Amino acid sequence: MLLIHCPYCEAERPELEFANAGEAHIVRPKDMSQMSDEDFEAMFFIRDNPKGINLERWRHVHGCGRFFNAIRSTVTDKFLKTYKAGEPRPSGDEIAELMK
Repeated sequence: MLLIHCPYCEAERPELEFANAGEAHIVRPKDMSQMSDEDFEAMFFIRDNPKGINLERWRHVHGCGRFFNAIRSTVTDKFLKTYKAGEPRPSGDEIAELMK
């Protein structure tokens, strides 16, 4: 069973308690009504899905209910780090250090 660390509960819990909420650190425009249909589609539906390290948003659905961010490898399914929503995006150097 995969265990995921919730940065709010400060505990590792079974994956069944969590839900993936997609890509992390997405900047949305302030006024979406001014966007073209093509730009809206790209912003809302089109996501990166690289093989390797992903920055993802997760929710501890059956726990505290809060959203948090995670750095996870899609190759190994290993969580390298979890951190609270609102904290800054880790730099490339920080992510490289976690991969060692």
